[in-house]
Amino acid sequence: MSTIPSDLPSDVTVGEALAWARARIGALDARVLLSYASMWSSTKLTAWPERPLPADVLQRFCTWVEERAAGVPVAYLVREREFYGRIIRVTPSVLIPRPETETLVEVAISIALTLPPGHTPRILDLGTGSGCVAITLALELPQAKVFAVDASPEALGLAMGNSLRLKAKVSFAESDWFSRLCFGETFDLIVSNPPYLAQDDPHLEEGDLRFEPRAALVAGETGLEAISTIVSEAPRHLAEGGWLLLEHGWDQAQRVRGLLLDAGFLEVQSWKDLAGLERVSGGRRRRRAPGGDHRPK
Repeated sequence: MSTIPSDLPSDVTVGEALAWARARIGALDARVLLSYASMWSSTKLTAWPERPLPADVLQRFCTWVEERAAGVPVAYLVREREFYGRIIRVTPSVLIPRPETETLVEVAISIALTLPPGHTPRILDLGTGSGCVAITLALELPQAKVFAVDASPEALGLAMGNSLRLKAKVSFAESDWFSRLCFGETFDLIVSNPPYLAQDDPHLEEGDLRFEPRAALVAGETGLEAISTIVSEAPRHLAEGGWLLLEHGWDQAQRVRGLLLDAGFLEVQSWKDLAGLERVSGGRRRRRAPGGDHRPK
């Protein structure tokens, strides 16, 4: 266990603790960590900078600051991150939810709302991780039946806990992509934020990615291996006219669209995130024409 640094007095105040931390980590990170360590709001910290910190709070805060200075993501230290206006609990066994993934959710919601009135959409989230996507879709689309799979038992346990806490109706199962789904089981919408980094991507040695699970980040030699697998297998699990939506890297949209077109998907397109980058691509499974003809309808 870390001890209180010698350059801090035992009766350190809120203001002194924040000043000490700002010399080591960012000011925003320092304030967030002290708020979680003390269970005091940011407003309270600002209003009472002269307030002494209890010894246990100071100990916890100093430990977190040291770990953050070493690069550990804030979300892993405080064990949660906001996503789509809700708090999602996270651990180092799952990716940290990011704003760009909210684009995947928004596109999925817009497509689900185009389905015929009275129809109960069936939605599948592949590689659910913390469950942030599946849980958000279940809460935003209460008429839908949402299913989520992940190959990691640890991730599934966390996702189930998040689902229960947020009162989201999601059915979870352990599966490596589609491997354990029932034969003939189909969905109106399949969404996924799969691994899409190449194994030699230099970003893996930078920032938060250094601490996140490699299996959830790295797809293989090119970065498109997981996406290729999903695109090739998805048609067998999509209802006629059903959609597949995939999050991918900022520079992969054209190649992902190519994979979707080669697999016979229709209405293939990409959507931009708030930064103006194409981060989600998808397409619709063709409908079967009368008489068994597979021409687009």
